[in-house]
Amino acid sequence: MSKTENSISESVDALRSWDERIAAGDFLGLVLGSGLGGLVDELEDCRELPYAEIPGFVLPSVLGHAGSVCVGTLSGLTLVVLRGRVHLYEGYSATEAVHGVRVLARAGAEALLLTNSGGGITPSLKVGDLMAITDHINLTGHNPLVGPNNDELGPRFPDLTRAWDPTITEALLAAGKKAGVHLKQGVYIGVLGPSYETPAEIRMMAAMGADVVGMSTVIEATAVRHMGTRVAGVSLISNAAAGMGGEEQVLSHEEVGIAGREATSSFVDVLRALAEDRQTWWGEE
Repeated sequence: MSKTENSISESVDALRSWDERIAAGDFLGLVLGSGLGGLVDELEDCRELPYAEIPGFVLPSVLGHAGSVCVGTLSGLTLVVLRGRVHLYEGYSATEAVHGVRVLARAGAEALLLTNSGGGITPSLKVGDLMAITDHINLTGHNPLVGPNNDELGPRFPDLTRAWDPTITEALLAAGKKAGVHLKQGVYIGVLGPSYETPAEIRMMAAMGADVVGMSTVIEATAVRHMGTRVAGVSLISNAAAGMGGEEQVLSHEEVGIAGREATSSFVDVLRALAEDRQTWWGEE
């Protein structure tokens, strides 16, 4: 057993011993991005375990990422939530950054829903909008699959043609309509960070076909698809990308948190509708 596989197994064993709902392996995994941590307050029968108490997990250092696993239910659906993630720009390796999502996949998640906060590149995307991710572009310069392939996790050359599950994405859009929340849809481009992009870089990204830019998510999606688990995603538009907000625009992490707190109720409504109509997407692959 490889070092990576052993670390994943230790984390899975610890979580299964901690809560029988994880041991049952019939849940939706959810990663909460910046500002969206308040969602856990809406869960029923919620339990929370700090990353520091789970073997193999490393701790986030960024404001808005609490660093804990939460288990609860929403409209009858069990959610296992990573309340915060670690990022490459914090100095962590790609393997460390995707450890949490690999653990959820190995523990038996039906699918993973990755969320993030990002800068809107497409002019029609406004602060506070929620966007279903239909595809991604990886400009981080990192890939969690570099090195000898871990056959225990997945194939050497995984296909990412449909990295973002179309069935779950359609269900997300339908859930938005049911909840009265207009979800946009588009392409997420991931960069290393932590500095925000220049206006010239944003113009380049727009030409490449990106709608939203952020500093996470793309390597998580790659790692989870490598393992054969389905992935969907939602981006919160927390700010206009550099150069898109006028000459006086100043980007800051504080506005990310504010936008997240304001959008949490809309995201909860969408997630609740998705849970209520899970027969349309659960167990499709």
